[in-house]
Amino acid sequence: MNNINYIYRYISCILLSSVLFSCVDQLDKSPLDSFDNATFWSNEGNAELALTGVYRGGIVQNGTSVNPSNWWAYDGLLFMEFASDNAYDRRGDNSAFHRLSNGTLTSSINILNSYWSSSYKNIANCNFFLENVDQVPMDDLKKERMKSEVRFLRAAQYYYMSQFWGSVPLVEKTLSPAEANSVKKASKAEIVAFVMKEFGEIVDYLPSHAGLPSAQRGRVTQQTVLAFTGRLQLSEKKFSEAAKTYAEIIEMGENIIDPDYAGLFLKTNENSDEIIFSTQYIDNLAANGMLQHFFPAIAGGWHLFNPLGSMVEAYDFTDGSKFSFDSPQYDPKNVSKNRDPRLKASVLFDGSTFKGTYVTHPDSSSSPDQLGAGKQTTQTGFGLKKFADESFSGNLTNYGGNLPIIRYAEILLSYLEAKLEAGQAITQADLDQTINKVRARASVGMPAITTTDPSALREILRKERRVELAFEGIRYWDLLRWDIAKEVLNADFYGASFPGAKKQRLKGGQADSKSRWYVTSRKFRDGVDNTWPIPQSEVNINPSLE
Repeated sequence: MNNINYIYRYISCILLSSVLFSCVDQLDKSPLDSFDNATFWSNEGNAELALTGVYRGGIVQNGTSVNPSNWWAYDGLLFMEFASDNAYDRRGDNSAFHRLSNGTLTSSINILNSYWSSSYKNIANCNFFLENVDQVPMDDLKKERMKSEVRFLRAAQYYYMSQFWGSVPLVEKTLSPAEANSVKKASKAEIVAFVMKEFGEIVDYLPSHAGLPSAQRGRVTQQTVLAFTGRLQLSEKKFSEAAKTYAEIIEMGENIIDPDYAGLFLKTNENSDEIIFSTQYIDNLAANGMLQHFFPAIAGGWHLFNPLGSMVEAYDFTDGSKFSFDSPQYDPKNVSKNRDPRLKASVLFDGSTFKGTYVTHPDSSSSPDQLGAGKQTTQTGFGLKKFADESFSGNLTNYGGNLPIIRYAEILLSYLEAKLEAGQAITQADLDQTINKVRARASVGMPAITTTDPSALREILRKERRVELAFEGIRYWDLLRWDIAKEVLNADFYGASFPGAKKQRLKGGQADSKSRWYVTSRKFRDGVDNTWPIPQSEVNINPSLE
């Protein structure tokens, strides 16, 4: 259990936003081990540097990474879509993310250790900060805000672990090696109670979204804490409490539904008031490699993120009717024609314009993105448009676009879900305040929902959530908490439809009735794959974690 005892003492000179904190060069070269602890914690400037290091927490890394570096890094958050029915990892069926849900999950899968290690490193960072910051002579309210931010960052790690592992060690102080290697697990109920207690105690010490100076973008606000509180209450089926939590965010009136949907995921609009919390990046200084992973081959990318056909088929026609291959509104040569505008903003398809013409047709003879033709081509016939900043022309491994963690659109949809699942009567006013506000976004303009029948509305709401939040790293969690992964992820998955194509990928020699390219099959094991096993490498160190 040596990761729990890890103390992150290297304060890197990282800018989490354009001017989050100022840094001095010498601390970029000197680990805190070389400072006397009492000396370092002697002034407010050093406390701010330490806070910057805690925020960094392994999230910001230049270049690409093979394994998830943090829950809030693109490779930890967005790649979680590969475990869902939304997307396929171009690296193939043996991708560790696919194995979370295809019936081959074991404790030796490498990404489990990556998430586990980063979580406990971040927790150790937080504990170290909280154990020392009281030495600093500074304004009490400013200090309480710092401590509250760090307590949130620590509790957020436990939030994620409670959702995927359930029962894990609860560590609130720096441990000795002997303590770390013999620590026992707390129950999921204890973890959840700890997280809820932390969130409840810190929220009033934080600024609200409107009170956060632009220079401090990326720091925790009251809305951030309330949004994570609501998520936890939803997963724990405390729907009445969740409705009250989300209502509090709405009543604050500080967030919006931005008219520009596509811009929310690009640098042009990354600080919109719709974004409640995001990971902050800066080109070259504190950058990420997501464009290298996401861009298609025609643009020099590795085409790692391939949307699945079931995701594309979830987008309705613009008149509000469900998508159907048999509808006269469907155009196989222009998939986004007559469709929800969020489709074109989120998915690249054969014939799309993206730094040229994006061609995936399997019969193509010259396209670098031809389906099934090579190592770095799409495996579904689709590519990722969301987050893929076409305007960027620099090194694809040094991109500074931010990564949204929670948006106001999620708050509105979650509020409606909480009220619905709590058994509260839903009115047209409720619909107009929530789901219809999301659908009425100026760049989307989908017809209003009018049904208040609980069963019908649940289906509509879940699809709306899938479409609005597509590829943002939340779908797999939704499937688990709704307890429908056992059905949704126990199926065959297909990609794009190419009627009349000479080249096809068939399942068992059988052509798909819609001429879709066969991609993969999943066999989610209910009762087994609902929670992750603790990494075997940790169990080997500390058998009590078995």
